Amino acid sequence: MAITLTVQAGVVGKPNVGKSTFFAAATLTDVKIAPYPFTTIDANKGIGYVRIKCVCRELGVKDTPVNSICIDGWRFVPIELIDVAGLVPDAWQGRGLGNRFLDELRRANVLIHVIDAAGTTDIEGKPVKPGTHDPLEDVEFLEREITMWMYQIISKDWPRIARTLDLKADLAKELSKRLSGLGITVAEIENTLSETGLLRKKPSKWTDSELKDFIKVLREKSKPIIIAANKSDLPTAEDNIKKLKKELNRYLIIPTSAESELALRKAASKGLIKYLPGDPDFEIIGEVTSKQRKVLEYIREKVLKKWGSTGVQQVINAAFLDVLKMLAVFPVENENKYTDHYGRVLPDVYLIPRGTTAREFAYMIHTDLGEKFISAIDVKTRKRLSADFELKHRMIIKIIAGR
Repeated sequence: MAITLTVQAGVVGKPNVGKSTFFAAATLTDVKIAPYPFTTIDANKGIGYVRIKCVCRELGVKDTPVNSICIDGWRFVPIELIDVAGLVPDAWQGRGLGNRFLDELRRANVLIHVIDAAGTTDIEGKPVKPGTHDPLEDVEFLEREITMWMYQIISKDWPRIARTLDLKADLAKELSKRLSGLGITVAEIENTLSETGLLRKKPSKWTDSELKDFIKVLREKSKPIIIAANKSDLPTAEDNIKKLKKELNRYLIIPTSAESELALRKAASKGLIKYLPGDPDFEIIGEVTSKQRKVLEYIREKVLKKWGSTGVQQVINAAFLDVLKMLAVFPVENENKYTDHYGRVLPDVYLIPRGTTAREFAYMIHTDLGEKFISAIDVKTRKRLSADFELKHRMIIKIIAGR
């Protein structure tokens, strides 16, 4: 298989909001966690998972996963998470080592903004009386920081670059070359040019205000944000979460308790409870102390019963399946046994962009497969699929190629 793990989510936010706890809970990676700014000095990278319903049970087979994990009929598909140091106001100018860490987000496909929904920290991440800070300010601050960071990159030597761009026929394509280090696609630039009314205006004639507007819209399209409203178990969080959902309807906002998720995952890894990331409840199956039982009951009452989950797995799922609109597809070589070349049942599942065609998927698997593509088979229905057929979520696909 030629498909590689390239889908990334950046975990961002100000200091002391639970970013590293969120990251640790999602990846079970050992990271520094402490209630003071800049605990994370180097960006942490780890593997998280998108949770989808596996196709094994509806097919009545026992699968042998290779690139993913299947537990109780749930397939966990790997993605990469990047946890960077907390950003403070004017990070784009280098304050708080901001530029260094913003650079870590260049290739991120989506940003998970972890905020302190309980309002227990000020704009710089310093502890304050619970409920006294408005988390809405944190959302606006992060938008501004990332937009200005991109503006700083793009506006550098802009007059000279703009004159060069004036001479090019395909403005979007040429701009994409200039912005290649930010992981921005030609389609995103084309849509932004159209939306801002700059498609037919020479770049040298753009005003600074138009350039900033272009970058703001481009940031929204190329670095979409989902909000993890963390510390949702605290009393002051509920009203803030309601306010955030009302004021920020442009965002998907999910209540989270990263500390609770981390505690549950650690308890599950020790065999104390039965729990899968994203479950609405857990079952105690081991010997727990009275202190452990008290913590578990707190999580059940203040988080799971109240919000339906800890929210951590839901944020990751929503980031990739809802915000990025990705699909999970299972490729096989033998459509009768659902196996690969080695006889492994449903070994792989891949996250691909919505709108990916059968031929494009063949190219993702291997260049030769794409070049020699004849057709594909929808294994569930046995229907033959044309090259331009757009694949659907949880399809099982066999690619037919010439020799």
